[in-house]
Amino acid sequence: MPAPDSVQTLPHGSLLRRLQWTLAAILCAALLWAALAPLHYPTRERLFEFPRGAAVLRGQPAPAPVPAEVRLTLGVRDVLLLRNRDLAPHVFGQVLVLPGREVRLPFEQAGAYPFACDLAPASAVTVRVGEQPDPGWPRLRWRLSALFDAVRTLPLQGPED
Repeated sequence: MPAPDSVQTLPHGSLLRRLQWTLAAILCAALLWAALAPLHYPTRERLFEFPRGAAVLRGQPAPAPVPAEVRLTLGVRDVLLLRNRDLAPHVFGQVLVLPGREVRLPFEQAGAYPFACDLAPASAVTVRVGEQPDPGWPRLRWRLSALFDAVRTLPLQGPED
C-alpha cells in the first residue's frame, strides 16, 4: 500500500485513452450545438461586390471577378447587398449600380432567381434562396456548408512591401 503523500501515476495507455474520450466528448458537444443552436448573424445581408478595375477585365479572358452563383437563406442571409467599388456602373438584373453606391435586394421566398450581370461568367448570376434549415442534421449540414464556403472564398493576400 502506497504512502498517503505519494503521487500515483496512471499508465501511459490509460492517460491516452482518457484524452481520446475527452476529445470525442468535446467533438460530440460541438456537433450537437451546431445541429440545435438557433442561427444568428449580425446582419441579414450577403455582400456581392463589383471590385475596382472590373470594367477593365470585361473584354479579357481573365477569370470573372464576380461569382456565377450566390446562396442566401431566408431569415439568416436574405438580403443581397450589391456594392460597386469600380469606377464604371454595372448592371445586375434590372438594377444599375452606379460607382461607389450600394443597392439592397431583399428576398422573401425560396427559389432560384437568375439575374443578368455584365461581369459574371456567361453574363448571368443565379441567386439561390433556401429555406431556413430545421434543427438537427439539416442545420448541421447548413453550418458546415457555410463554413466551407467562407473558407473557400477567403481573400488571398500576399505580404505588402
